[in-house]
Amino acid sequence: MNSDYTRVIGIDPGLETTGVGILDIRGNRYVPVLCKCIITKSNLPYPKRFKLIYDELNLIIKDFSPDCFAIEDIFFSVNVKTALAVGAARGVCILAGCNNNLTIYEYTPLQVKQAVVGYGRATKKQMKYMLQMILGVKDDFFTVRDDGWDAVGVAMCHASMSQFNNKVSATLKR
Repeated sequence: MNSDYTRVIGIDPGLETTGVGILDIRGNRYVPVLCKCIITKSNLPYPKRFKLIYDELNLIIKDFSPDCFAIEDIFFSVNVKTALAVGAARGVCILAGCNNNLTIYEYTPLQVKQAVVGYGRATKKQMKYMLQMILGVKDDFFTVRDDGWDAVGVAMCHASMSQFNNKVSATLKR
């Protein structure tokens, strides 16, 4: 862990598209590092898609050396088959984090929206707008698919929650 900053990788898991966002936390500032998507083709069998997600995420973790790993929890889906596929992709992502000795933190979509926008039922448009304002980035930092910037939101949520938890812990130790 670098003493000047903490690097957080945020993951928005999915079988077709897995969003990956990386932020450096320097004091109370968030410095954007990466916003990308891992995309798998629907004509590939599930095992090959899971391997692709794992391999690409593993490379990103090795290239960027995050200090911790935050992942979005599964949002309830009416389509059971889709929910199972997303759950499996989520498990593959968690495995990549564990195999790289990262502590795994999990957040619900409601928590992510609350941390970024201040409202748990925020729209995708509101999320992107607030991420741009907070990070001071232009539209071209974000991927075309919203999964990438959702992942940046997950990383920001973790940064916000961990700073809050650290302050509470420090207060309780007094």
